[in-house]
Amino acid sequence: MCSPEEAALLRLEEVFSATLSRINSFVLQPLLEAALEPSDPWGRECLQLLQQLHRSSQQLWEVTEESLHSLQERLRHPDSISLESLLLLHSADRVLQVHLEYIESYTSCVAVQAFQKAVKRRSEYWQGQRKALQQFLSGMSSEGSVGTALVQALRQPLTHHVQQCVLLLLSLRDTVGESHPTRELLVHAATIFGNLQSFMRQELDQAMATQALWHTLSSRLRDVLCTPAHRLLQDSQDIPVTVTPLRAERVLLFDDALVLLQGYSVHTFDLKLVWVEPGQDGCMFHLLTPEEEFSLCSKDPQGRVAWQWKVTQAVCQTLRGKKDFPVLGAGLEPSEPPTCRCGTYTFRAEGRFSQATYEGEWYGGRPHGKGTLKWPDGRNHVGDFCQGLEHGFGIRLVPQASEDKFDCYKCHWREGSMCGYGICEYSTSEVYKGYFQEGLRHGFGVLESTPQTPQPCRYTGHWERGQRSGYGIQDDGDRGERYIGMWQADQRHGPGVVVTQAGVCYQGTFQADKMVGPGILLCEDDSLYEGTFTRDLTFVGKGKVTFPNGFTLEGSFGSGAGRGLHTQGVLDTAALPPDPGSTRKRQLGLGVFPVESRWQGVYGPFQDFVQAGCPGDLQEALLGFHVQSSRELRKSQEYLCCERTHPEDHAGRMEDILEELLQHRAPEALQQCLRKALSNSLHPLGKLLRTLMLTFQATYSGVGANKHLQGLAQEEVKQHAQELWAAYRGLLQVALQCKGQAPEEDQDAEARDLQVHRLMLPLVLPSFYSELFTLYLLLHEREDSLYSQGIANLSLLPDTKLLEFLDVQKHLWPLKDLMLTTNQPPGDRLPHFTRYSLVRDACFLSATECLQKMITTVDPREKLEVLERTYGEIEATVSRMLGQEHKLPMDDLLPLLIYVVSRAQIQHLGAEIHLIRDMMAPIHTGGLYDFLLTALESCYEHIQKEDMRLHRLPSRWNSREPW
Repeated sequence: MCSPEEAALLRLEEVFSATLSRINSFVLQPLLEAALEPSDPWGRECLQLLQQLHRSSQQLWEVTEESLHSLQERLRHPDSISLESLLLLHSADRVLQVHLEYIESYTSCVAVQAFQKAVKRRSEYWQGQRKALQQFLSGMSSEGSVGTALVQALRQPLTHHVQQCVLLLLSLRDTVGESHPTRELLVHAATIFGNLQSFMRQELDQAMATQALWHTLSSRLRDVLCTPAHRLLQDSQDIPVTVTPLRAERVLLFDDALVLLQGYSVHTFDLKLVWVEPGQDGCMFHLLTPEEEFSLCSKDPQGRVAWQWKVTQAVCQTLRGKKDFPVLGAGLEPSEPPTCRCGTYTFRAEGRFSQATYEGEWYGGRPHGKGTLKWPDGRNHVGDFCQGLEHGFGIRLVPQASEDKFDCYKCHWREGSMCGYGICEYSTSEVYKGYFQEGLRHGFGVLESTPQTPQPCRYTGHWERGQRSGYGIQDDGDRGERYIGMWQADQRHGPGVVVTQAGVCYQGTFQADKMVGPGILLCEDDSLYEGTFTRDLTFVGKGKVTFPNGFTLEGSFGSGAGRGLHTQGVLDTAALPPDPGSTRKRQLGLGVFPVESRWQGVYGPFQDFVQAGCPGDLQEALLGFHVQSSRELRKSQEYLCCERTHPEDHAGRMEDILEELLQHRAPEALQQCLRKALSNSLHPLGKLLRTLMLTFQATYSGVGANKHLQGLAQEEVKQHAQELWAAYRGLLQVALQCKGQAPEEDQDAEARDLQVHRLMLPLVLPSFYSELFTLYLLLHEREDSLYSQGIANLSLLPDTKLLEFLDVQKHLWPLKDLMLTTNQPPGDRLPHFTRYSLVRDACFLSATECLQKMITTVDPREKLEVLERTYGEIEATVSRMLGQEHKLPMDDLLPLLIYVVSRAQIQHLGAEIHLIRDMMAPIHTGGLYDFLLTALESCYEHIQKEDMRLHRLPSRWNSREPW
């Protein structure tokens, strides 16, 4: 059996369904017809509101019909259809949503007086329908306006229906037991309709208050503020408040905006971007907005509490994007708005952001976090913000006059300006990669143009406030030359060296981009000019030329059109040939550019990073972006996106790096740790090394591969090794500090040099070896050529003739190694010992093979160890021949070593020897390694001498002649 409550619900739904049907026919449809084809914007808006109300009313009628049908089925078949099948129970949330949509549509029409405006269009018709409206209303007054009657006709049936539903559902709940399966559904449905009753009452009150507001405002203000979405929550005419420091005659709080009125001026604040903060006394509280900060002051604490609570709840409701249910401030969501939010705002005040639209994260009324700025002129900025300013990584596009041309800045920012490392791609096809300060290039940086530009160039060096200043390298593609030296105010200024593609190089003093005073010019043929000359390398004024053969020409030089070079001076042909060190091997730049300060712009950011405690969030700004390959460097836009996929990982990565340094402090473990760090382009040490490699290649590769720069290069490599060791020490001290451990004591110069040469230099040298060794090759090219010729001549001699020629004592000859390893040819009757003279490359073979390993490593220490093992192999071979241990004196060692060197045939041995000598640790000076290297140098020099040439040997000799 069905309960009386169910029967009452059925009758309630039948009445409500019929009422909705009549409302659609007699009220809404005529209203829509009256509003058709409006000619004014307000009329069009009213039409849209009425259409929406008609759709929501139709949906409400349809869901009521469904509910009625479920009740009818239940009454017909009470035994087979359970109570749970009622739509009001199993789909209570859906029924609620339909009611909410109807209420929203209805209150929007009420708020903007849509009914009254529609009635005015057909006033005579509606006057005649007054009696018809009375069927929907109880107690309708005959004096009331038709518009008011329409408002009541659309509200009263719904209000009555919801009220009765609550009562019947509660009664039905009481009819079932506590354990009945439908009790929970009944409680839920009754709660929903109860909340709906409260919500509807609040919405109707707000709509009526909003409608009443428009009558108190001027038409100008009404046109600005009157929108269907606005609902008035509080008016300063009801609870007075004053605004400071701004001026406002009236304050209006809507559900989505706070409005200050002063005369005809309207100042609107989007509640999504309003922050509420308590005041210093009980009658005041503060509001923060993107461009204004002001306070609302009430007459008493009660007024302040009312305003502050409503503003706070309105902000929360706006941020949630839906109305609080059942009433403002109720619900499961937090009642305090979050301090961090997302929103969009267009700045109006004068300043850098004027007219710009910011979309992104906010904190306390300021852009804070990640966001995007867009200006009307096409400028865009995407990146990190802090307290209203660009701060952190950001990408900015700045349009240029040319169509579709932009300057693209991918940089780190600090307090609104570029500061730290960045990459800038200009519309002129130039690219700058380096550091900024206060928006200007400052510190180390590389500015490069594409080869297709009219004047291709590349500058690698230091900048100061946007201009080239300090030590720097510039390539001039048009002139085919490279300048290495000092700059000031974007001009060459101070000492400098110029190297040309033709091999000519000169050194002098520059002022305002021009060379002033005397200088030194070295020609490719090793001629030396000391004096003054023009940028086109034309001798002018007093000077002296020293020719490769030793002749000198000293006097006054000049040139003229069609006359070529002319001079007045003295030619001295009696001078001795110059010392090779004065011309051919003369080094430029030494002592002029202190190696410690040459690349301070590269070392400095790393030192700042260490002094700051190695914070992960500053790693990119101070150490630059990671570049995996030269291709990604060229496509900086792509690698930036790739590299910065997870920039937040830097902090955790830095902790792991510091922890690893602490775990690997023993010498062997430390070397492996350093090797791993230097090879990792994400590690701070790896980043520093790659930047130093960039500067080295910019200086000494290509045009810079000039023998007169070898001295500069080798001292630079040593300095880089020292700085990298200091960088490691700095990271270690930070790691110890983070763990609360005592820092290590500072190293003295001797201990530091020992560690640099033992641990760091061998790891660093391979990164610079290609360019560095090329300079050694060029510097020692002539000696190596003589050496190669000597090796070629000596290689023609069999072992016995070579040993005899080198005056190796015969008791030291390894005769056992001269035995033939192949079968003697049939019929060959020659004595066996006569075959010795035919054997080649068999004596001291182990020593020869050992020495050949010298070129398999770039580490000077390992090369010296190879030389030591070679010496040991020679002594071991001699001891084996003598049958006892034998120590070779220098007189015996040198010929044997010459033999081994000639058979090893190491290419460019002179370059190898000098590089080892220059890079050898000072601790080895005067020791065994120094002695062995001196012996190897002596061999190298002997092989070059004329008396070692084959043409000085007897012209005929019998290869079968017994020794």
